[in-house]
Amino acid sequence: MPGPERPPGTEPRVTAEVSASPTDPRALKLLHEGEIRPLGLLPRASNYTFLVELSDGDLRGLGVYKPRRGEAPLWDFPDGTLCNREVAAYLLALALGWPRVPPTVLRDGPHGEGSVQLFVEPAGGEHYFTLRERCSDEFLPVAAFDVAANNADRKSGHCLLASDGTIWVVDHGVCFGREPKLRTVIWDFAGDPIPGPLLVDIERVGGELREGTVRAELLELLSPAEIDAIAQRAEHLVRSGRFPHPGPDRAYPWPPV
Repeated sequence: MPGPERPPGTEPRVTAEVSASPTDPRALKLLHEGEIRPLGLLPRASNYTFLVELSDGDLRGLGVYKPRRGEAPLWDFPDGTLCNREVAAYLLALALGWPRVPPTVLRDGPHGEGSVQLFVEPAGGEHYFTLRERCSDEFLPVAAFDVAANNADRKSGHCLLASDGTIWVVDHGVCFGREPKLRTVIWDFAGDPIPGPLLVDIERVGGELREGTVRAELLELLSPAEIDAIAQRAEHLVRSGRFPHPGPDRAYPWPPV
């Protein structure tokens, strides 16, 4: 789907001090400590997904709140872990330095513990299928990230163009499975060399997934075996130096947008 829609009558309430930068301390403070006020359910989501207003003193912003208790059971992922995976995707992207995943935290909220992600206002109607020809290079890190994260649901609408022209990626609840299950619309680079700077980052973070701060952070969210699997995928990417081709199993999400 081409990005979430705000319920009628709600307007973005983000002060100039708060940005979607993954390391903006004000945004992270707002996400961790701000009061959460639900504004409404986002349409067409498979799990309970709320647009919320966040407020902490003079800081205000919009967020996307996905409570654990609102997750639909999946046969191939442990129950109640999708919100953990949303946060783990943000931390992995932060460690790599790419792609742009909005700041995301795990915290208590009006409907219990869940992930809270800073809302990125999307430009109307833009998504991967409308962006890929003019922004091809910007999707190289997204494609590499999805391989490492084993993203089982990279739809076109999970790629958002912000008003400042930057591309953000969202909806990572079904990442980090141990078994191969990469399902994505971004197969344009299959067989192409992975750019050298991306490989350097992948190799560095692969080591930190074996032993280091990245592993320690992710152990709060994922199982040790799932983290080992990320490291293995990272190591395989470095060895091959190329984007993979689709495998024999279902390689595309449904619906694709």
